[in-house]
Amino acid sequence: MLSGKRLLLIIGGGIAAYKVLELIRRLRDRGVDVRCVLTKAGAEFVTPLSVAALSENKVYQDLFSLTDESEMGHIRLSREADLVLVAPATANLIAKMAAGIADDLATTALLATDKPVLIAPAMNTHMWQHAATQANVATLIARGITVIGPAAGDLACGEVGSGRLVEVPGLLAALEEAFHQHQPLPSLVGKHAIVTSGPTHEPIDPVRYIANRSSGKQGHAIAAALAAAGMRVTLVSGPTQEPVPAGMDFKPIESAQQMLAAVDAALPADVFVGAAAVADWRVASAADQKLKKGADGPPALVLTENPDILRTVSQHPKRPALVIGFAAETEKVLEHAAAKRVRKGCDWILANDVSPETGTFGGTHSRLFLVTAAGVTPWPHSAKTDAARRLTHAVAEYFSTMRDA
Repeated sequence: MLSGKRLLLIIGGGIAAYKVLELIRRLRDRGVDVRCVLTKAGAEFVTPLSVAALSENKVYQDLFSLTDESEMGHIRLSREADLVLVAPATANLIAKMAAGIADDLATTALLATDKPVLIAPAMNTHMWQHAATQANVATLIARGITVIGPAAGDLACGEVGSGRLVEVPGLLAALEEAFHQHQPLPSLVGKHAIVTSGPTHEPIDPVRYIANRSSGKQGHAIAAALAAAGMRVTLVSGPTQEPVPAGMDFKPIESAQQMLAAVDAALPADVFVGAAAVADWRVASAADQKLKKGADGPPALVLTENPDILRTVSQHPKRPALVIGFAAETEKVLEHAAAKRVRKGCDWILANDVSPETGTFGGTHSRLFLVTAAGVTPWPHSAKTDAARRLTHAVAEYFSTMRDA
């Protein structure tokens, strides 16, 4: 998977920099072209000669080196890589990245890159836990930067806690994951996907409704990724603030009944992805006029079940070849997701923990588990756009396997 990939490795200052030498060696063994930027602080812990010998490439240090700028300017350096990794990422480097400071070669390259960036923090545990560092990390995550670790354990300063650089096998696994996520999307030209997204709004009266906290970010990201892979996409979405991705047939709806009708009208399809958070219940008889407060207290709302869209599609005469559902759970996530897959009759379930503390609802990141008849595959905590790309690769692999069978 890694052979032929290009990595720009930015080595920060810290005792953990010694681990990076082993990382370079292991990456070279796998055929990765590693170019290194060694910060001034990093050079206090590892030498340019050792980095150059292991990487088999020139080591870049000085932003204002005329020779380097003529042969390999910081723009080229930042753009010719497939990925950028900062390891160890010190509190100082993280703060500069968050603030957009570009006062040396490393930070200038980071500001100039258009490639995915990963950071592997390493620092004293109190520095890691400091509110400023945590705010800076949150800023970077919101911008799409992937954070690897830190790990917990004995620190070089003699204290114990979170702040250790992730060990080399963990760094390698994270890089393999990142390279996989950002490889070009496969071609799914000629196939049709129906994707549901967002919440549904179930009316109580003309001004009130029952809903949930779904933002539509994940469903819209999936629709966009499938369309980018060449699929004809029908996006059926409840009310969201998300922009409609370009190049697809958009069907805006309000209620679960409307969503089911729109999905049914869009069939047949090759793939169905039920990413919408469909309300389980609706008011049996919504009021024609706004309900008023009265002396008898609040009105009694009689609820009835909404149609089960995922199960309906799974049992439909025009059933897609691949039916994918979502299980948003707050407890026993995998247990409930596995049971839901069997109960609904779908092929795959993507399970995620939507407990309030996870920030999944309305957030930009999530941790998903792919549940199939073969078992459970954990996906890394990542941006919802990355999860959408991963799902697109999985869909392409599914159809490729079917074609070769």
